[in-house]
Amino acid sequence: MDLYKFLSTSYTAYHAVENAQAMLAEAGFSELCERDGWQLREGGKYFVKRGGSIVAFRYGEGPLRIVASHTDSPCFKLKENALLSDDNFTRLNAEPYGGGIWHTFMDRPLRIAGRIVLEEEGRLCTKTYVSPYPIVLPSLAIHQNREVNEKFSFNAQTELALLGLGKQQLGLGEHVRAYDLFLVPDAAPFESGADLGLLSSPRLDNLTSVFTSLSALIEAAPAHGTTVAACLEAEEIGSRTYAGAGSDFMRTVLTRMTQKTEEERARLFAQSFLISLDNAHGLHPDHPEACDPSNRTKLGGGVVIKGHAGGAYTTDSLTSAVIKTLFDRAGVQYQTFYNRSDARSGSTLGAILFAEVGIPSVDLGLAQLAMHSAVETMAKADLPVLQKGLTAFYQSAITLEGSSAVVE
Repeated sequence: MDLYKFLSTSYTAYHAVENAQAMLAEAGFSELCERDGWQLREGGKYFVKRGGSIVAFRYGEGPLRIVASHTDSPCFKLKENALLSDDNFTRLNAEPYGGGIWHTFMDRPLRIAGRIVLEEEGRLCTKTYVSPYPIVLPSLAIHQNREVNEKFSFNAQTELALLGLGKQQLGLGEHVRAYDLFLVPDAAPFESGADLGLLSSPRLDNLTSVFTSLSALIEAAPAHGTTVAACLEAEEIGSRTYAGAGSDFMRTVLTRMTQKTEEERARLFAQSFLISLDNAHGLHPDHPEACDPSNRTKLGGGVVIKGHAGGAYTTDSLTSAVIKTLFDRAGVQYQTFYNRSDARSGSTLGAILFAEVGIPSVDLGLAQLAMHSAVETMAKADLPVLQKGLTAFYQSAITLEGSSAVVE
């Protein structure tokens, strides 16, 4: 599966996990179930799923090298009893999921997508779903909203997606008992610019990280230790879900994976390394004032190393030096990102994982424009640079010794 297909068909975290599973299975990875006993062999390739999360790894004795990214993106989530009908239209009652740039979701094709729970022969089964039809969230005409170009406001309760004329049904079938369904952008990735050097698509944040980390894990046979690609749900809403970074999922998987005593595991984690991988804000050509004056990340400038005094990102001086040394030796271009000091910073799942698994960490990503828009934009050239960097990371030997480190 190529990146463009991954982006266009990974409508939700559940679809991203389904696509990730297909990539891993094709590469010879075997599925593990949380309810079963695990018998891991040296050099074995495995993955385990929970909800909209999937953790894949190549097993080996030695320190862990982990890349963690998230599978979800801002959109709207349908409520139960989602249909609202009058004499003319049927609309969908939904609520915001994450912090989207909501006006970009209007007047463009959207799909209903997610997972449904079916009752089949006395068993409740989940499956992914995508509506066979597009829907639209219509704007109010400028003649009826004269100030729309001066100021935009969006009311999440009253501005509802148009399902169709007359009384419509979702068409899920009588056996559907419940659902996690979302309104998501339905646009194919496209290249733009005179040199076609830009890539625009829904969900670049953060499916480019998911796809690249999985691709690097598949490609890079580790020299020693265990390499992990953790693709986790619900980052856009705080990661406090059954399978998010704030749950016990990663801790449980790493505990069962390492098969060690608590003392041995603590020592192993102290020697391991985590990359929290999530995209960063690139320098906007129309709004350079939005960027930090001395740490401006450019599209096409390579992998971004992110820092923040308030702990929004996990990078510290030692972990930053480790990744810079590794990238320098591998010939991987990189740059640094800080928010303006008077601006509120976003955060990533790395800081949340810290509370569950204390592993030295650095925050990386790629520069992009229009983060959390229905369609985001980045430089195509940065994608192979990131994959090269992650492959080098998986193949490296990083020895952490308290306040010092050796990179091989």
